[in-house]
Amino acid sequence: MNKIVGTVTTSIVIFLLLIGLGLSLWIILPAPIFSLLPLSVGMPEISPGLILFNTLALILGWVRFWNRSPRQPQLFILTLCLSGLALVLSCSPLLKFSAAQQQAERSIVASLGQDYLNKIAPSLTTKIRSKPLIISDIWGGIPLSKVRIDRQIPFANPDGVNLSLNIYRPAQIGTYPGIVSIYGGAWQRGNPDSDDTFNRYIAAQGYVVWAISYRHAPAYHFPTQIEDVRSALTYIKQHAATTETDLDRVALIGRSAGAQLAMLAAYKAAPFPIQAVVNYYGPVNLTAGYDDVPTPDPIESRATLRAFLGGTPQDFPELYRQASPLNAVKPSLPPSLLIYGGKDHIIESKYGKYLAQKLQSQGNKAIFIEIPWADHAFDAVFSGMSNQLALYYTERFLAWALN
Repeated sequence: MNKIVGTVTTSIVIFLLLIGLGLSLWIILPAPIFSLLPLSVGMPEISPGLILFNTLALILGWVRFWNRSPRQPQLFILTLCLSGLALVLSCSPLLKFSAAQQQAERSIVASLGQDYLNKIAPSLTTKIRSKPLIISDIWGGIPLSKVRIDRQIPFANPDGVNLSLNIYRPAQIGTYPGIVSIYGGAWQRGNPDSDDTFNRYIAAQGYVVWAISYRHAPAYHFPTQIEDVRSALTYIKQHAATTETDLDRVALIGRSAGAQLAMLAAYKAAPFPIQAVVNYYGPVNLTAGYDDVPTPDPIESRATLRAFLGGTPQDFPELYRQASPLNAVKPSLPPSLLIYGGKDHIIESKYGKYLAQKLQSQGNKAIFIEIPWADHAFDAVFSGMSNQLALYYTERFLAWALN
């Protein structure tokens, strides 16, 4: 009986060690296919939890095999190797956090100035996050305050397609800066509820957030999507006064495909002046994205771009050029905050860096932040390490731009 119990206990310990290592490997491994993307995205964000799991597995393995090592040293060595590697992997994002935060701080100071925080209105300063990382928020979640939400407000009906938006407002009636939020999803999926947690959170900080929709590929090709964004902006202009929005203080924020649309809307003619744009891991050069696909390529980038633009760059070179925010860069553009994941194999961070450099070369304010361990859509884990860092600087940037 004792032998059976011992065998079962040994199997459980080995199983825990393998689980810890398997999950921790996703901190450095990119997803080869779309279905595995949640692991590649999520594991770095909850890595402090993996540290605890792997530490527990190491302790259990040590206790289980220490006294048995004279007879079975291989089990003890296996325990040390598996748990040690898993622990090193799970610690890596936390060990890199300070350097990444310092680099982000240098980038924002270089663009906005050493005293940029002094230009933020006191009413906003008291609400922004005090630290770039609060470990307890990973477990308990980032607190969300009560806001007023109006959902599924129709703003256009092109070709019989109902386009709607959500409006998120602070609990107290007043007049606030506006933020237009544009969801991602490879231009093929998503809706105004897609980034609901972020929209609720940022509205509570003192903004009116407009989460808009647009027609999707492949049924509709570019430039349909940017036309729908401009229709939404026109609606916002017409209804700003009745929705507590200060039209002189409006920023755009988008994620992935939504960031591409946000940048085009901000950099080209809009129905009213845009004061700032925030780009989370958005494509900036669609021709280069087609010709130089990442390896691995979990979303089949070329098929995604053909669905969006109706063909290849050889078929529609001018359309690819017009759809690339990099080609819209000129002097006197709104300030831009560009946040990319260093592990991203959907939109590689090098493209965000290219855009920042081109913006700066034209005399524009551009802040490029790379989060080394982060994958595409890192902010899907809203309380994760990467999104906490991104929120810390997004809040400061928006408060500075819309003060």
